[in-house]
Parts: sequence; C-alpha cells; structure tokens
Amino acid sequence: MLKDNLKTLRKNKGLSQEELSVKLNVVRQTISKWESGLSVPDAEMLISISKVFETPVSEILGENIEAKEKNDIKVISEKLEVINEQLSKKQKQRKKRAINFLIILDVGIILLFILLAVLGSPYKSWDYSDPEWSIIGTIWHSFEWIFFKIAPILIIVITLILGTVLIKKNK
Repeated sequence: MLKDNLKTLRKNKGLSQEELSVKLNVVRQTISKWESGLSVPDAEMLISISKVFETPVSEILGENIEAKEKNDIKVISEKLEVINEQLSKKQKQRKKRAINFLIILDVGIILLFILLAVLGSPYKSWDYSDPEWSIIGTIWHSFEWIFFKIAPILIIVITLILGTVLIKKNK
C-alpha cells in the first residue's frame, strides 16, 4: 500500500521521481525503490514526505489513495477550450442569422420601392366621391409619401448608428 500511495501521490502532484528526490534530498533510485516496494522510508522521511504531499502520514500508510485526474490544469484548459469553441459557434450563428435577416429585409425594401415606382401613384385617378376609395387612397398616399420621403433618411440614420456601434464593438 505504501508503495502504491507514494506513486499515486507523486503523480497527482505532477512530480517525476527526480523532482521528488530533490525535494526530499535523496537520490532518484531511493524513490524508485520505495515505489517498487524494495525498501521503505524511515519515520523522519515519512514526515518529510507528508509535508511535500500535504497529506497525513496515516493516509500515506493507510488504504490505497485514489488517483486524481492527471494534469488538472490540462483537463480544465481542454474543457475551457471546448466551451470557447461552442460560444464561438453560437456567436457565428447569431451573426449569420442577423446578416440573413438584414439581407432579406433589404431585398424586401428594394422590391417594395420598385413596385411603388412602377405603379406610380394610381390613387390619383381614383374616384374619391366613394368614401371607401378615399380612405384607401389616403392610406396609399401616406404610405408612399412616408416610404419615398422619410424612409431613406431613417435608413441612412439607422445604418450610420448600426455601423458605428458594430465598428466600436469589433475594436
């Protein structure tokens, strides 16, 4: 049990036999003999070992110690890398959706602009003595006026604001 516990503790700490031997002021072969069960450390050395591993002597001499995940820092960094990749993919997907939405919106606006330009102003020839046609004509005229007069200004202002925000966000 002692030999297995020493080896497990050393590996859990990420130490080689050479590094442990330097900390304990012994030769590497001594560590090798302890871990292979050919010899055992004396009482003073057991106290030094417990200080290096920050583990009570009773635990070193007791039941087998479970091996921890090797290279905890490496495991954590690998998990963080996976999380970062997932976040990056989600951000790319959001950007793609936003770009696709804006493209569809732009195409829709262009098609509406072409439609209104081709149709001209058909409401000008309508008979406004009928109240229903006068309401429809007024709504059509209002929409056309807003679309041709106000919408271009709003689109320019919104584009400038979005462009400024996106440029600052990317810096």
